[in-house]
Amino acid sequence: MKQTNLKYSCLIAVLYFGMNVNGQVAPKDTVAKEQKIEEVVLIGYGTQKKENITGSIGLVTAKDLADKPNSNPLSSVQGKLAGVNITNTGTPGGSPRVDIRGVGSLTGNTVFIVDGMITTDISYLNPQDIESMSVLKDPSSLAIFGAQAANGAVIIKTKTGKGKPVYNFNSYIGFKKVTNIPKMVNSDQYIELYNEKLINDNGSSAGSISRANFPADTDWYKEIFRTSIINANDFSATGSIGKLNYYGSLGYLQDEGNLAAGSGINSGSGFNRFNSKLNLSYKITDNITDNITIGNNFSFSKMRTDISANPLLTAFIAPPIFSTINPTTGDYQYFDGYNIANPRAQLDLYRSQRREERLLNNVFGEVKFLKDFTARISYSSDSYSPSQYEFTPTLTYIPDDKETPSTLVTRNYRNRNYVWDNTINWKKSFGNHNFDVLAGFSRTRTSVSQDYWSARGVNYNGTNESLNINNGTGLVHHIIDVPDLNVDQDQQRIESFFGRLNYDYKGKYLINGSIRRDASSQVSVDRARVFPAVSAGWVVSKEDFMSGQNVFNLLKLRASYGELGNPNIGRGYTANISQILSGAYFGNVGAPATTVDQFIDPNIGWETTTGKDVGIEMALFNNKLKIDAAYYDKDSKNVVYGVNQGTVSGAANWRNFVTNAYSFNNRGFEVSVNYNTKLSDNVSFGVYGNFTSLKNEITSVYLDSYLETGASLFGNSIIRLEKGHAVGSYYGYDVAGVFQTDAEAAASGQPGAKAGWFKFADQDGNGVIDTRDKTFLGSPIPKGTYGFGVNFNVYAFDIAVDFQGVFGNKIYNYNREQRYGNETWDLDMYNNRWNGAGTSNTNSMITSNQLIIAPNSFYVEDGSYIRIRNIQVGYNLPKSFANALSITKLRLYVSAQNPWTSFKYNGFSPEITNTDRVQMGIDNNIYPISAIYTMGMNLTF
Repeated sequence: MKQTNLKYSCLIAVLYFGMNVNGQVAPKDTVAKEQKIEEVVLIGYGTQKKENITGSIGLVTAKDLADKPNSNPLSSVQGKLAGVNITNTGTPGGSPRVDIRGVGSLTGNTVFIVDGMITTDISYLNPQDIESMSVLKDPSSLAIFGAQAANGAVIIKTKTGKGKPVYNFNSYIGFKKVTNIPKMVNSDQYIELYNEKLINDNGSSAGSISRANFPADTDWYKEIFRTSIINANDFSATGSIGKLNYYGSLGYLQDEGNLAAGSGINSGSGFNRFNSKLNLSYKITDNITDNITIGNNFSFSKMRTDISANPLLTAFIAPPIFSTINPTTGDYQYFDGYNIANPRAQLDLYRSQRREERLLNNVFGEVKFLKDFTARISYSSDSYSPSQYEFTPTLTYIPDDKETPSTLVTRNYRNRNYVWDNTINWKKSFGNHNFDVLAGFSRTRTSVSQDYWSARGVNYNGTNESLNINNGTGLVHHIIDVPDLNVDQDQQRIESFFGRLNYDYKGKYLINGSIRRDASSQVSVDRARVFPAVSAGWVVSKEDFMSGQNVFNLLKLRASYGELGNPNIGRGYTANISQILSGAYFGNVGAPATTVDQFIDPNIGWETTTGKDVGIEMALFNNKLKIDAAYYDKDSKNVVYGVNQGTVSGAANWRNFVTNAYSFNNRGFEVSVNYNTKLSDNVSFGVYGNFTSLKNEITSVYLDSYLETGASLFGNSIIRLEKGHAVGSYYGYDVAGVFQTDAEAAASGQPGAKAGWFKFADQDGNGVIDTRDKTFLGSPIPKGTYGFGVNFNVYAFDIAVDFQGVFGNKIYNYNREQRYGNETWDLDMYNNRWNGAGTSNTNSMITSNQLIIAPNSFYVEDGSYIRIRNIQVGYNLPKSFANALSITKLRLYVSAQNPWTSFKYNGFSPEITNTDRVQMGIDNNIYPISAIYTMGMNLTF
C-alpha cells in the first residue's frame, strides 16, 4: 500500500460490521530506530494486522474510490488488484462482473458484506461512504463465510466518526461520450454491396436498387447516441457528541445515459440515485457497563433507471438508405421489404422504468468481559422493493395490418433478507504465544416474490400516472412466488456454526485455522456441509539472522488450503407436465392425457470449491518498495449446469439435462508491486503495477458428455462446454482462407461452396466438410490481466494516471454474424471483401447464404486491449488561503475516465459484459463503454 494512503488504512474498523479501531504503532522495526504504522486488514468477522495475514487479501482504500465518476464502487477498482478481474458495463447504474481468480461457478455471484449485511448487489452504495474494502481471494480467507463465498467475497466497511465535527462536500459534473463507434458503409457503398450480393447469390442483377429510389443517407449511430451529462453531489458530517460517535451523509447521482430520448415516449437510459447514510456507535460508560458498546448502521437509497429498448444491434444492421421519418406520412419510416426495425423508432416508441427503494439496517451490541473476552450480536436487515413497468404502444413503423394494441406490463417485487450473527472472541498472550480465537453462530434468510400484471389498450399521455393497469383491457394478474415457477424456493435459508484460531509465536510463526458448518434449505440431500481451511506463514524478516540487514522491512512466506460450497443454484423439483389431446384410448375413443415432458434430477447437491495458495510478501528500503506474489490453484467440482443427455429419447430437455455436471480448474500466478518515495518536502512520487495469469479448464463432465449452448444462428450454437477446454469456449468451423475459384471450391468437399466462400478446414481429413469438422475456436477468459499507474504530488498539485488491460481472450462478434438477408455491412467488410480471384483471402464475398455464416473463426476476434482507465489532475488551495475562508481544505480537480483504448476488435469496445458467465465473451447488443470527462471539488470545513 502507498505510504500516502497509510492514514486511511490505519483507521480501518476492527470488525466488518462497524467497530472503531485505531492504527497501532509498532515499537520496533527491522531497521533500527524506525517506527511504522501497522496496517490493519478487514477479514471475516474481524480484523488482523496485515503483517500477520496468512491468506491472500486485496486492499482498497477510500482514496482509491474517491472522485471517480462511477455509480458502482467496484468499477473504480478495475485494474487495481491482482487476481481480481472486473468487467464494467456501460449501462448507467449497471453492476460490473467480478471474477476473483477465475470462474468459481456458472450461476453464483461474488458476495459483498457491507457493515454486516450480505448482498450480491451494491449499486445502492455511494462510493464516498466507503472507508475501506478487503477482497478475499483464496479459499482459506473465504472459508469463514462458507456457503456464502464460493464465488469470492468483498468486505466493505463504511465510514464512522470520532472527535471534533468535520464536514465534507464533494461534487463533480461532466459529460459522457461513446467512443470507438464502428464505421459502417454509407448509402452509396451499401447500394454497391447490395447489388453485388444479388449477382453473387442469383447470378443476375434483377432487383437491383439505386440512389434514385433511395436518396437517404442515414447514420443510425448518430440517430441514437448523444453526449450526456453526469453529475454527483454528496455531503457528510462526522464526529462525536459526548460518547456518541456519528457519521451521516446525503448523496445524489444523475447519469443521463448515452441513448438519446427522442420525440416519442422514450425515457432514455438514464439513472438517478438518492442515498442517505447514518452510522452511530455509543459506549455506555457507567461503573457497571463500562465495556458495553451499542450501534446502528443505516442506509436508505432510492433509485430510478430508465430502460430503453436497446437499439444498438438494429443500428448496426439497419441499411443507411432509409430515412428516420417517412416524409409523406410523418410517421417513422417502415423498411419495406426488410425484416429490420427502425432503430430510431425502436428507441422512441418503448418506455420502461424501474424504481427501487432499498433500506438496509444493522444494529449491534458488544460487551467485553473477563478481560480477554468480547461477545457481539449483530442483526442486519435488507428490505428491497423494486417496481417496474414496460409499455409498448401501438407501433407506427410497421404495416397497418400488423399493428397490435398497446401493451403494459407491471411488476412489483418483494425482497426481504436478514443476517443474524453472534460471535464470541478470546484474545490472550502467554509470553511470546499469542492467541485469537473466534466462535460464532449465523443465520440468513432471503425471501423473494413478485406481482405481475399485464393489459392491452392502455393510453399513455406522457405521465407515469396514466400508465394505470386498470385502464386497459384483457387484464391478467399473477402473484408469482418462486416455487410457482418450479425452479427454486421462496425462502432460502442458511444456518451456520463457525470457528477460527489465529496463533503466532513472536509474530514470526503464524497459523490460521477455521471451520464452518452450513446447512442450506436449497439442498434436498446432504443438506449440511463442513468447510475447513488452514494457512500458515513465516515472517522471515523477524528472525535473528535478519537483524543485521537493512534491505527488508518485511519478508514473509505463506501457504493456505481451504474448502467452500455453493448451494445457491436453481433447480426444478417437479417434472414439467404436457397435456396430450386424445393421448389415452379406451376402446376406440381417445381421451386427454398427460405425460412427463422432461427429466428432472431431484438430487442436485452442493457445488464445492477447494483451493491452494502459496505466496511471498516483501517490503524493502524503508517500506518504499512492496511486493506481493502468489501462485493459486482452485478446483470447482459438481458445478450445476445443463449437459447433453444424448442417450435419452423423448424428453424435451435431452440436450440440456441439469445436474451436478461439471468440474473445472483455475490456476495461475499473480504479482503486485508498489513503490512510493518522497523526493523532498514538497515532492513525492509513486508507481504501482499488478499482473495476473489465468488458465481455466473443464476437468470433467457428467457421463463424459458435453453441452452446446449460448447464442445460436439457424440452430448452430456458438459455445460448447467440454472436458479439456475453457468455460465459454467457442465452437465452429476454422476458416483456412477463401476459395478463389469455383474449381477449388468444388474439389474441397464443402457442400455448396463456390468462389468467394470461406474455406473451412477439414479437421478429420476425410475429404468432406461436415459437423465433424467443427473445432474449438478460442476462449473468452483472458490469459492475463494487468494494471499499472503513476502518481505525483508536486507542491499543491497532484497528478495520477491509471492503465488497465487484458490479453489472450477472444470475443465472438455475434453482431456481425447475424445476417438474415439485407442487413448493412461495416466498412471493414466493404474494404476487404472478396470480389474476384486474388482480391481477399480473409473476408468472404457478399452473400446471404446461410452456410457461409455458420459459426466460424472469422467472427472470433482478439479481445486484448490496453486502456487509460483514469487521468486526474488536482489542485489544493494553499492552507493560508483556506484558513482565510474559514475552511480546512479545498481541492479542485479535472479527470478523464476511459479517454483512450487500444484494441483490434471490430466493435465499440472489447470489454464485454454478459450476465451469463457461459456467454461472457459474446457481443450481442452490448451497451458500450463511454469516455467520461469531469471537473469537481472536495471541500472540508
